[in-house]
Amino acid sequence: MPAESAPQERVWMAFPTAGYSLGDTAAEAEEARATWSAVAHAVSDFAPVTMVVDPEDVRDARRWLSVAVDVVEAPLNDAWMRDIGPTFVHREDGTVVAVDWVFNGWGEQDWARWDHDARIAAVVSREAGVARIGSQMVNEGGGFHVDGAGTVLVTETVQRDPHRNPGWSRAAVEIELARTIGADHTIWLPRGLSRDSERYGTRGHVDIVATFPSAGRVLVHDQRDATHPDHAVSEEIRTSLADAVDARGDALELVALPAPRTLRDGEGWVDWSYVNHLVVNDGVVACAFDDPHDAEAAAVLREEYPGREVVGVDARPLFARGGGIHCITQQQPAPLTVS
Repeated sequence: MPAESAPQERVWMAFPTAGYSLGDTAAEAEEARATWSAVAHAVSDFAPVTMVVDPEDVRDARRWLSVAVDVVEAPLNDAWMRDIGPTFVHREDGTVVAVDWVFNGWGEQDWARWDHDARIAAVVSREAGVARIGSQMVNEGGGFHVDGAGTVLVTETVQRDPHRNPGWSRAAVEIELARTIGADHTIWLPRGLSRDSERYGTRGHVDIVATFPSAGRVLVHDQRDATHPDHAVSEEIRTSLADAVDARGDALELVALPAPRTLRDGEGWVDWSYVNHLVVNDGVVACAFDDPHDAEAAAVLREEYPGREVVGVDARPLFARGGGIHCITQQQPAPLTVS
């Protein structure tokens, strides 16, 4: 699996449909449509975007999306393409193929429905015109990050979740990651952020905790306020990464990415995170929160992704629904030319 910073051919998304992401009121539905569309249009400045839309929502999608966004119709339960879609990887000959994980509603959560979403990876693979690699492991794209050089970050609470992969050992997970995404070395983090571990969370996705801006470097969610429960999580993650090495056997350079200064919303402690950005060709589409730390986080991203334009999109409506910008996007890398 190439790094997210590798050249991309396209980015895939899914339009919010009736259910948790769309909300209970007309105003909430319009807010969701507006936010997903804002992300799509920001991404489309750097790469083509295809939006999967439930047939019931095509009229609303056409109302919100510009002609810059392609539309593909398929039944949906929800709109978190990072998790329901495939993971794109390269074969040795440089061609692109798609890994189709088992999706079971983030560990068979009682509020989730996934009869349609479990088939979206196959739909996207077919529409992308690439071969599909099946997997028996329950996994989501938000549950891991790679450096493009053989190292993968995962959490104990996702891949070894008894509601996802009961009885799977670390070794079994690592063997499957090696087979599917070519991971030579797995770094196991203990958990994710606190709110993400509550009822409507993913039980520990890594893509709001840590990511690789480049091989050997890790951006780490830095909750500086000791009153927030994620202050302890940040310390635990940093300790785990400080003791780790990458696939080359080298120690990792850790870069603190500040958490927003905002600590709570109407539901409790926030899990807002600038880690949850999308790198896309010459750009970085970043989460913004109308927060005093937005500017500092954007400056860190500009430094870590030199030569790329950092564009912020208000991600508060996304996090209110359980995710962020990275969660609703899935990049398709460009084929490699192998000599």
